[in-house]
Amino acid sequence: MAKGRVLLRGVTKCFGAVDVIKGVDLEIAPGELTVFVGPSGCGKSTLLRLVSGLELPTRGSIMIGDRDVTLVHPSERGIAMVFQSYALYPHMSVAENMGFGLKIAGLPKPLIKEKVAKAAEILQLTPLLDRKPRALSGGQRQRVAIGRCIVREPEVFLFDEPLSNLDAALRGQMRVEIARLHAKLGATMIYVTHDQVEAMTLATRIVVLNAGRIEQIGAPIDLYRHPANLFVAGFIGSPRMNFMDGIVEAVETDSVSVRLNGATLRLPRHDAAVKPGAKVTVGIRPEHFRVGPTPVDGDDGQAVEFDAIIDLVERLGGETLAHLRMPSLSDGVLVVKIAGDVPLRIGTGLRVGVRLAQCHLFDADGRAVGEPAARAVVAA
Repeated sequence: MAKGRVLLRGVTKCFGAVDVIKGVDLEIAPGELTVFVGPSGCGKSTLLRLVSGLELPTRGSIMIGDRDVTLVHPSERGIAMVFQSYALYPHMSVAENMGFGLKIAGLPKPLIKEKVAKAAEILQLTPLLDRKPRALSGGQRQRVAIGRCIVREPEVFLFDEPLSNLDAALRGQMRVEIARLHAKLGATMIYVTHDQVEAMTLATRIVVLNAGRIEQIGAPIDLYRHPANLFVAGFIGSPRMNFMDGIVEAVETDSVSVRLNGATLRLPRHDAAVKPGAKVTVGIRPEHFRVGPTPVDGDDGQAVEFDAIIDLVERLGGETLAHLRMPSLSDGVLVVKIAGDVPLRIGTGLRVGVRLAQCHLFDADGRAVGEPAARAVVAA
């Protein structure tokens, strides 16, 4: 029995004439923590509501475990949902809030007390069981909401942007607690967020959504290293990837030469499905730049260096974001992430470099072009 598996086949959702979910096929394995991520309005919360049963699909089917739950009531799906709002009863204690669903279900009081105590221990809520919600912090209230789900022992946990109401410090703390909870329970979890940092730090797999469609599915590091298209490349990673427009000059067996406004980059690529004269986009992540001469090693090949003018400096402590004006490049500005103690002054020149194997290449339709040749050799 595939307990905890979630399977969506051809799922669509229309609100009147508006297609919100446009034919989603997705399988979530038992025990995975899968994160739905994407910009506002991409359909991630709607997709979660379809899994929960709060919305019914226009077309397609949904299975949880070995059951087809497409038309099954939410209370009978074996799921538990944590919302953005805590939805706690203010007149009840923590213990009463956590056990209320079991009480309604008619479970005996000793069993309810046992389940609440076990969940409270997992969530470090034991000293707070007699408190009312007004005496709790935001993070503690969210843990109570999670505990209310744990006591039900669902097949699947659903989280709908649960940290959005918390400040930055609490969000970081709760991310760690949810990750520990998943490791301890080993339960299937589906987590919705617009914050790609939450997605990267929590997920077993990430589902990147855009306008009701899945753009890419994969482990966080795979999406970071091998984005399938411009959308994923720009969404995964903080700060976002730098993009520069170029024209293909030549295509060889193991490389593609791309002409930017002020330089030609010979990018190591194999099986590159582009032709000379084609418009392309070169992507470089801010953290891949180096100040001064750029070392190359192993099979990484050559490096390219750019001369720029410092336009803005953001000091973040351990690292610094430098916004550089690049008159020789068509896009004009690059964001570079470097060590926090590098001396920088606005208006002065700076030379930065990057290994060509760390550059991404996308065709005119925004699709990733080939793979770095050096990476292909290692994989073989």
